[in-house]
Amino acid sequence: MKPERIVMLADCQSFYASVEKASNPHLKDKPLVVAGDPERRSGIILAACPLAKAKGITTAETLRTALAKCPEIVIMRPRMQHYIDVSMQITAIYRSFSDLVEPYSIDEQFIDVTGSQSLFGTPLQIAQSIQDKVRKETGIYTRLGISYSKVTAKMACDLWAKKNDLGLFALRKTDLSEKLWPLPVDKMFMAGSRMTAHFITMGMPTIGHVAQTPLAKLKQIMRQKFGRNSDINAEMYYRIANGIDDSPVAPYTHEEPPKQVGHQMTLPRDYYKLEEIKVILLELSELVCQRCRGMGVMGGVVSVGAMGADYDKPTGFHRQSKMPDPTNVTNQVYDAVVRLFNEHWGRYPVRKLGVSLSQLSNGDQYQVSLFDNREKYRALERATDALKQKYGNAVIMRAVSKTDAGQAVDRAGKIGGHYL
Repeated sequence: MKPERIVMLADCQSFYASVEKASNPHLKDKPLVVAGDPERRSGIILAACPLAKAKGITTAETLRTALAKCPEIVIMRPRMQHYIDVSMQITAIYRSFSDLVEPYSIDEQFIDVTGSQSLFGTPLQIAQSIQDKVRKETGIYTRLGISYSKVTAKMACDLWAKKNDLGLFALRKTDLSEKLWPLPVDKMFMAGSRMTAHFITMGMPTIGHVAQTPLAKLKQIMRQKFGRNSDINAEMYYRIANGIDDSPVAPYTHEEPPKQVGHQMTLPRDYYKLEEIKVILLELSELVCQRCRGMGVMGGVVSVGAMGADYDKPTGFHRQSKMPDPTNVTNQVYDAVVRLFNEHWGRYPVRKLGVSLSQLSNGDQYQVSLFDNREKYRALERATDALKQKYGNAVIMRAVSKTDAGQAVDRAGKIGGHYL
């Protein structure tokens, strides 16, 4: 008889803040937050420890608002490389219990322990052992949802394990009607505030209402509400509400080649002049092409996105264009980016920019032309890439990046927009 599938979702409590407290034991009993640099318009709370949350501080609020609530909070600047290192250490701990570990985010991972029970005990015993080992070796407190699928393990963690004293909760298939279905629909995984409002207006205020609506009828209701293209969403919500998820815990899911390579940047102030904007577009083009060259791919389609700062009156666009030939040469991509940007920019202030390449192909196979200097640029960029890989991106950069508009110097000391 095939054993019952056992999947866990392990979540690290207030991960960035917990890592900082583990690194600074003298801060154990103090309210602590991890926040960006307020001088560069990034003074946002990225993580708050439970003591800080008890003061009413929440993630994503401004540092100024948090200080008003709790003037004595300890503020730590993010150290992204350190958090990545600790996350990898925790992954190694999970893999000592199962070879089926799939990262979901930097602080959440799925673990399939179906085949581990003969070695480590019952699912609850395994979860407790994982919890103890992570805390002993890293100082981080983990919460684990235990269930029969990834989606139900996620809800078991978010809805119960994070809220009880043990930090553990098991949600069985037979428990859905009693424990999951009576909950408000906003507690359902993937149901945001807008979708919650729609479900309520459609007469489905609880998860059970969605689960018990026949799929054909749910599709019909959502077609009337959103149009003919809503069938996929209807089926997704129906499956989530009923705990249906056959997807495996796949250790190498995030190691597959991407379909697109892109970078985006939130600027420290509004950029009004094309000359300033072009500096950022060049820096983004260079970052995208550098990554593509490192992966051995070229892009055939270039995309450009821009957004203004006023979220109440949104301005912006996202457009793409096919290039004559696939490339990963910075100057060629930049020229295409500037043409596309000029075509669609409405001369409004810009606060956020993005550049990406898609339709990726092998970087070693391309059409040779008598009328470009691709080989010269490729040789130059191979040399600069090697320098940057060895000494960091700040070792060599374009002169325009040293102007007031340039952001490359600041970004060179960050990962994912945050300091290392």
